[in-house]
Amino acid sequence: MAAPDLSTNLQEEATCAICLDYFTDPVMTDCGHNFCRECIRRCWGQPEGPYACPECRELSPQRNLRPNRPLAKMAEMARRLHPPSPVPQGVCAAHREPLAAFCSDELRLLCAACERSGEHWAHRVRPLQDAADDLKKMVETQRQNVLTEFERLRRLLVEEEQRLLQRLEEEELEVLPPLRESAARLGQQSAQLAELITELEGRCQLPALGLLQDIRDTLRRVQDVKLQPPEVVPMEMRTVCRVPGLVEALRRFRGDMTLDPDTANPELVLSEDRRSVRRGDLRQALPDSPERFDPGPCVLGRESLTSGRHYWEVEVGERASWALGVCRENANRKEKGELFAGNGFWILVFLGSYYNSSERAFAPLRDPPRRVGIFLDYEAGHLSFYSANDGSLLYTFPETPFSGTLRALFSPLSSSPTPMTICRPKGGPGDMLAPQ
Repeated sequence: MAAPDLSTNLQEEATCAICLDYFTDPVMTDCGHNFCRECIRRCWGQPEGPYACPECRELSPQRNLRPNRPLAKMAEMARRLHPPSPVPQGVCAAHREPLAAFCSDELRLLCAACERSGEHWAHRVRPLQDAADDLKKMVETQRQNVLTEFERLRRLLVEEEQRLLQRLEEEELEVLPPLRESAARLGQQSAQLAELITELEGRCQLPALGLLQDIRDTLRRVQDVKLQPPEVVPMEMRTVCRVPGLVEALRRFRGDMTLDPDTANPELVLSEDRRSVRRGDLRQALPDSPERFDPGPCVLGRESLTSGRHYWEVEVGERASWALGVCRENANRKEKGELFAGNGFWILVFLGSYYNSSERAFAPLRDPPRRVGIFLDYEAGHLSFYSANDGSLLYTFPETPFSGTLRALFSPLSSSPTPMTICRPKGGPGDMLAPQ
């Protein structure tokens, strides 16, 4: 019986009187009793003494705690010989008693021994069921708040949608009538000219007498046809697609992105942190490889895009031209012609006075943005470009069934003292996000 008694004594000596578990980082008080450092720290939660020993209640004016390394070794030995049994659900891991209360200050479940320990004497401790009922009420209140706010947002979006559609319809009614009138006038002039041309061609086939007979009347009618140039109708759209809160919502999908120097055209100069790129004055002597763009002044992002939603922002500043978008990993980087979707490039190009994509060219709807946001939804085949300054939509590619690996593409087409820079996600060092 000596061995079992020795084993039992070892467990007892290696057990903390507060948590009733094996010692963790044991310390000794002035009165000679031992406790886990964290247990006695919690028990002596008050900032000033005297401090009562939880075991003998002897008072100490200061927190004089000395590490007990031999006891720590003993506790580790006991833990190996008698590992703690799994704690059933609903039972306190420290005291092996049922959890029956809740501490609102520390948001912890407590058993009766936890309450008696003195650690929670000054805390708000409530019966478990009362705390659960209050939590249910809080959850329901929050659920109603969420539903109310999203319903309000839906109404605002519907109203904004109707307002934008109404403005577009008004612009259409404002622009189309002058265009139709101008087209009608051009049609009339064209018909008159065609009739005169036919008559003159017929006269040219006649002998001299027939050609010159009544020629005065014919020439008079030619002079009466006054070619009026069509009236200039402004075609710049004033109504822009700007959905409130959209860019802020897209920023949830921002990830960190850096440039891949192995793909950079020799004319491009990258910053040390691989976030900025500009066109240099001289072509660098870099090793050629299939990965490197040449002759196109492009560089790819290092990150592979194979699924999910991704959003990144690029500071383009006031540079005269730039190109942004994505391309397939296996796209030909030695392409000498136009980069378009057919050869694996989905990019938006800004050329000073207009935008160009593989689909069409169009004039800017407003002053060009200084910061561009790009949103990719891989599974949905969606790629859009936004002005990160005011949240307006610049361009959306037609739905595309993406496959394989995509990479973000950056091209500072024009030289500028200010580089093109990938903005850091919010909260990172050097964050460049505009105020929200």
